[in-house]
Amino acid sequence: MIRRGEPAFWRTNLALFAAGLATFALLYAVQPLLPVFAQVFGRGAAGASLVLSVTTACLAVCLLAASAVADALGRKPVMVAAMLSSALLCMACGAAPTYPTLLLLRALMGVTLSGLPAVAMAYTAEEMAPSAASLAIGLYIGGSAIGGMTGRLLAAALADALGWRTALAAIGVLGMFCALALFLFLPASRHFIRQSPRPARIAAAMAGQARLGLQRRLFALGFLLMGAFVTTYNYVGFRLLAPPYTLRQATVGLIFSVYLVGVVSSTLMGGAGRKFGRGRVIGANLALMAAGLGLTLASPLWLIVAGVAAITAGFFGAHAVASAWVAEAGGATRAQASAMYLFCYYAGSSVVGSLGGLAWSHAAWPGTAALIFLCITSGLVIAPR
Repeated sequence: MIRRGEPAFWRTNLALFAAGLATFALLYAVQPLLPVFAQVFGRGAAGASLVLSVTTACLAVCLLAASAVADALGRKPVMVAAMLSSALLCMACGAAPTYPTLLLLRALMGVTLSGLPAVAMAYTAEEMAPSAASLAIGLYIGGSAIGGMTGRLLAAALADALGWRTALAAIGVLGMFCALALFLFLPASRHFIRQSPRPARIAAAMAGQARLGLQRRLFALGFLLMGAFVTTYNYVGFRLLAPPYTLRQATVGLIFSVYLVGVVSSTLMGGAGRKFGRGRVIGANLALMAAGLGLTLASPLWLIVAGVAAITAGFFGAHAVASAWVAEAGGATRAQASAMYLFCYYAGSSVVGSLGGLAWSHAAWPGTAALIFLCITSGLVIAPR
């Protein structure tokens, strides 16, 4: 097993950090561009949000199959192929001639990206000692935070200066470099046991995980966490581009730099969960999200930004603890456990993110905030203690 301080530990963390960065950069680069798509393609907020929702929906569904493929072919080959193909699809999105074509390419990206998240969590649980795995997953999620920030910042700035097509092409190039880092630095699996991808075996493994009360609560928590988080970022841009703020696209993109607090939160909370109790740490982070949401209802811009930062810190902290908990409790079928957690996680992004568009259309930010609050309070109720 890979332990802290070993050369392989740092190589693995670098590779997983790159994987997390690429996953969120490729997935969420379109988020600050939703108002642009609404204008260019003549779509409302809910229609424009499909560019993101269709990707997360396909990702959620295909995660379950990706875990089976990785059981048969190995962790590293599936992860590298997934990242490389996703980067190429992102570059193709920049050349999409019509809105339906863009949606199709983004749907395919959801399929290819499914080979990264659950497989990375399973690899970490298999190859790293328990004392090192929590930190590694925290750093992977920290990479996700930086990727989410980088993708949003870069896409917003380039779209403002050179157009959205150039922005998406540039994010694709970033994904290519991350795929190379993953290929070069991730050690080959030493504890992976190849298993048949028979549907009956996979179904039995998932049924076994679903029978565990702890896992059911964590799966539901993943749905609510991601739903609240994505809805916040999907529609805060619409609010800030409109009067009385009327910010530029690049300026709104700069607000996404609060993702940096997610890097710190995800890294610290993994260790805090073991020290103070995972249930307590998750509850504290959900409370932080609720407090941040309250700040976004204020009018001053600095309070809105502070609120988004608090939501970001709380989300990444709770997600880091919950995802590590799922993988550890998954036992011999941890790949399926992680896939089921992430299925619910990305389903929350797709379902709640789309519902947020309807809430925005009917009641602007107060209506959207009410939906987010419902997700957070529901999370507090169902979270494991």
